[in-house]
Amino acid sequence: MNVGEMSIKEIRAWIEKLDELPKDFLQLLKEDKRAGVQEIARQQEAAIARQEKLALLWTEMTKYERALREKGHVHLFGVDEVGRGPLAGPVVAAAVCLPADFYLPGLNDSKKVPVATREAYYEVIMRDAIAVGIGIIDAKRIDSINILNATKEAMHQAIDRASVAPDACLIDALQLTGLRCEQVPIIGGDGKSVTIAAASIVAKVTRDRLMADYAKEYPQYGFEKHAGYGTAEHLAAIERFGATPIHRMTFTGVKEQA
Repeated sequence: MNVGEMSIKEIRAWIEKLDELPKDFLQLLKEDKRAGVQEIARQQEAAIARQEKLALLWTEMTKYERALREKGHVHLFGVDEVGRGPLAGPVVAAAVCLPADFYLPGLNDSKKVPVATREAYYEVIMRDAIAVGIGIIDAKRIDSINILNATKEAMHQAIDRASVAPDACLIDALQLTGLRCEQVPIIGGDGKSVTIAAASIVAKVTRDRLMADYAKEYPQYGFEKHAGYGTAEHLAAIERFGATPIHRMTFTGVKEQA
């Protein structure tokens, strides 16, 4: 292929059709004297560097999974929760079992992923996962047994509701009693294990959608914006309108209004 005979528009169109840019073609772009082609070459080099960085991160974030698979485990569950801190709404846990060949570069702790990307990752995970289980513990139950126990209960629910049983569970920060499989608690696990990161994405998107639904039922509280966390706007709404049935009555910021 003679790059010099191609227009800049043709070069861009040809690159868009490729899954991966051949190194020899990139070299030809770099040797072309046209400023527009030089810019394409710089863009492509930057994109390749980003992909290499994401691939290295993926390797780092699959070390726990590789170690467990080397021990013979097949169904590895990542388990994580979202919603321990809010003043309203449930705590939501997800248990996700990914195939061994799953690859989603950029997958990370849900808090580090932009909303649009998080939604896109959620769709991929739900489509490609071997199994997904979700546990939801409401505010009344949280008030009854405290948030830590509610979190553990949500995690147990999520594991039990998955369509396959786990051989091992990678769990963000916590250790659960009563599991009949090996478990690996990892502090900050949603940023260290892709399986836990996948669970954090599923839990986060699930809870955000629930809170968006609650926002329609209780429009004066702004749940669609703060998801029940104790923002100034939310605290002002509680003071003005009182608590709703989805508020956690034992939490500071709510119990004072009871």
